[in-house]
Amino acid sequence: MADFKSRLLSGERIIGTWIKTPSPIIAEVLSLTDLDCLCLDAEHAPFDRMAVDGCVLAARSAGKPVLVRTPSAAPEHILNALDCGATGVVLPHIRSAREAEAAVLASHYGPGGRGYAGSSRAAVYTRSTISEHRSRSANIVVIGQIEDLEAVEAIDAIAAVEGMDALFIGTVDLAVAMGAQSVDDPRVIAAAEKICEAGRRHGRVIGMFLPRPGDAARWSGLGVSLFLLASDHGFLLAGAASLLKEAGA
Repeated sequence: MADFKSRLLSGERIIGTWIKTPSPIIAEVLSLTDLDCLCLDAEHAPFDRMAVDGCVLAARSAGKPVLVRTPSAAPEHILNALDCGATGVVLPHIRSAREAEAAVLASHYGPGGRGYAGSSRAAVYTRSTISEHRSRSANIVVIGQIEDLEAVEAIDAIAAVEGMDALFIGTVDLAVAMGAQSVDDPRVIAAAEKICEAGRRHGRVIGMFLPRPGDAARWSGLGVSLFLLASDHGFLLAGAASLLKEAGA
């Protein structure tokens, strides 16, 4: 985890993908690739705690960093993902500095923060001392998803929150919030660029999803370094389409 966080915070270009299928086998297979990380989508896909647990186990067994996009930024959702041993969390709908501060607090040990259990996978099932586990847990990654109009308006205050390691631009949700028909709408582009500018001012890593992976070069030029692209579902659909094309169907 420490290595992944240091790579992320250094601004190294990181490319991962979404896992939408709650299957440890899918997580295991994708952990065998050269992707920098995986992200389990527990917000929009049917991941319960056991499914998150199994997929995190599969990724960890292959040494692959694995993030969890939690159903919400509620402390219990953050706790579940981190106790299972996730490398970090992607937290939906961070709309204000206050919400960002609360999310960071819930992600770390300390007064009013993450609840402690020494029996979790993250704590090596009681085989870590409190100090060892707390030290290791300081390396978890906290990523706030910026996908609401309120968040764009408050982006400087959000970006200034210490411990919010990265801001992830949710262009699709921003498009929906704006009544736009596409992420290419000039209003969506302007909002994303505003988030990038705030990230640069406050030294925050910026991440985003792109419907067209080829657009990564453009956004890299604006300071985006974390890309979570495509998904296991997309790979299956693209593979099937490619098979039919190659077979002349």
